[in-house]
Amino acid sequence: MELRQIEYIIKIAEAGGITRAAEQLFITQSALNQQLLKLEAELGIQLFHRRKNNFTPTDAGEVYIKYGREILQKKREAYNIIYDLADNNLGHFSLAFSPERGIEMFVAVYQAFHQRFPKIIVEPQEMRVHLQLQQILKGYVDLGLITLQESDKLPDLEYEHVRYEPLLLAISRQNALAQNAAPPNTYIDELPYLDLTQLKNEPFVLMFKNSTLRTIIDTAFKKVNTLPNIIFETASNRTLITMAKNNIASTIVSGEYYYYQQDIAFYRIPGDPQWEVCTVYKKGSYRSQAAIYFNDLIKEYFTKTNPLLLRTNMQKNT
Repeated sequence: MELRQIEYIIKIAEAGGITRAAEQLFITQSALNQQLLKLEAELGIQLFHRRKNNFTPTDAGEVYIKYGREILQKKREAYNIIYDLADNNLGHFSLAFSPERGIEMFVAVYQAFHQRFPKIIVEPQEMRVHLQLQQILKGYVDLGLITLQESDKLPDLEYEHVRYEPLLLAISRQNALAQNAAPPNTYIDELPYLDLTQLKNEPFVLMFKNSTLRTIIDTAFKKVNTLPNIIFETASNRTLITMAKNNIASTIVSGEYYYYQQDIAFYRIPGDPQWEVCTVYKKGSYRSQAAIYFNDLIKEYFTKTNPLLLRTNMQKNT
């Protein structure tokens, strides 16, 4: 197997066809198709079913892709081990985090990482949690930063706990239901509760369906036999906050977004639903010194540099 051919075949499978794969590989469709035909001729069997513009792997293709991914992963691990042994700080480090959540962390810790590993090329990517998990499983991402609940965890991945974050009900301070709201910057663990049944007629804007956050929110509403009056869904936490601030709709967000919101009344939800912030990497894979150090920087950022506004956290820091 030639490594370049392996990369080509895997990309065709992931893109679902020659056209999209060629665009992502920055080569011509003709060149990519010739590589595929050449390999199939060598093997004496087709690797893909061709249906118009849709390519799906044959049984032989599935075998090639499975072992091809393992070969590329072993190559990456071998290079990381050699770079660590040489202590020359060379190589690449790929990091994934959720849109909006991870970029501030990355900016805050990158300088410290670069000072320690000045020759490492960092490849940060924003992607949703479920995609992160799949990309880490395939060996395309070294380290992920995710928020999820226990049932979302996959057995072939390793999870390191960073912190738990509560889910908070957010409504405009202009809303009549906000009469007993706590003042801004009250400790999260001292916020009052507000039952979701009291908002059954209120408009809601929520995170999109099947997101890790939405799954927890839906469960919270089911527990009180209430369906939220959803006016629209979004993939942006900032949109959720903006809608609540302008008294257009109520929402539910993670405690991460509690800070500096003077126009929003926050409430705890009975039962205290929460999710877990974790770093994640492939179980059993070699972890480079760069990946281990970045993992430590992430933990320090969320636990010391940017902790949740909890009285227990403040007591630990005094």
